Amino acid sequence: MPEALIQVENLSRYYQNHRAVNRLSFTLCAGEVLGFLGPNGAGKSTTMQVISGNLAPSEGEVKIAGHDIIDAPREAKRHLGYLPEHPPLYRDASVDEYLGYCARLHCIARPAVATALAKVKAQCGLEASGRRLIGNLSKGYQQRVGIAQAIIHDPPVVILDEPTVGLDPIQIREIRELIRSLGSERSVILSTHILSEVQATCDRVQIIRAGELIYNASTESLNQRHEVSFKIALRKAVDLAELSAIADVDHAEVLGDGRFRLIFAQDATPDALVASAAQLQWGLYELIPEQQSLEDLFIELTQDEEAGKA
Repeated sequence: MPEALIQVENLSRYYQNHRAVNRLSFTLCAGEVLGFLGPNGAGKSTTMQVISGNLAPSEGEVKIAGHDIIDAPREAKRHLGYLPEHPPLYRDASVDEYLGYCARLHCIARPAVATALAKVKAQCGLEASGRRLIGNLSKGYQQRVGIAQAIIHDPPVVILDEPTVGLDPIQIREIRELIRSLGSERSVILSTHILSEVQATCDRVQIIRAGELIYNASTESLNQRHEVSFKIALRKAVDLAELSAIADVDHAEVLGDGRFRLIFAQDATPDALVASAAQLQWGLYELIPEQQSLEDLFIELTQDEEAGKA
């Protein structure tokens, strides 16, 4: 089994009488990219602050590469890189000046700084930008510098908070590729509100609501979680009740223009539908399986809380 680089066990955090995080537990292994999702106020930022050592837990424990964030904070933080939503960049410094400063903050020996800079600039596509002022870089390249400062000390664990906010589509694609490359040798936690970003970048998704973990699974398992859905098109007018009565069909929805959405029980197949359509001459000419998107899942899992706030 891969080494567990992040271990969170029964983590809780209180703000006076308000419980922001409630007995949260999960493990993240080397080479995994975890998408960390939740509605506003769900406890994402609090969890990130506790994992990064910027906020003490009220209960439970967090270990980074085997080091407890409370009992051994220096050792734990040496194994951690962090990119906040607003990167702490010095706009009047050049890329080389800033990254050299970050290297020294991470206690990289002076003779090794030049090697560390060359390596991280190559990883982040900054080879030609070393002498440029950070303030003159595009937003996408400033994010690259932010990621570079997070990995300058070669940490096995990286936390990225909203790394693609404000970027154009080309920059977003480039940053996503960079995040995937980081995940090939590190544990990465990606906190974001962009659901498509998680599906495009992450190996696993974790959703919290009201400080509690409500979903934790691989992105590949999204389509196996609930029913199977198909869109169909019929040339003949068919009553909705006839479609709902087909074996394995839980319910049917009218989409218009002779099209319907049929929701089947989990692991069911549309064989009975095809047989009925042929026998009754419905003129079935479209049968399209639908995949459950992360957006569908997110809304399904969080809508009860949002309704309660209304």
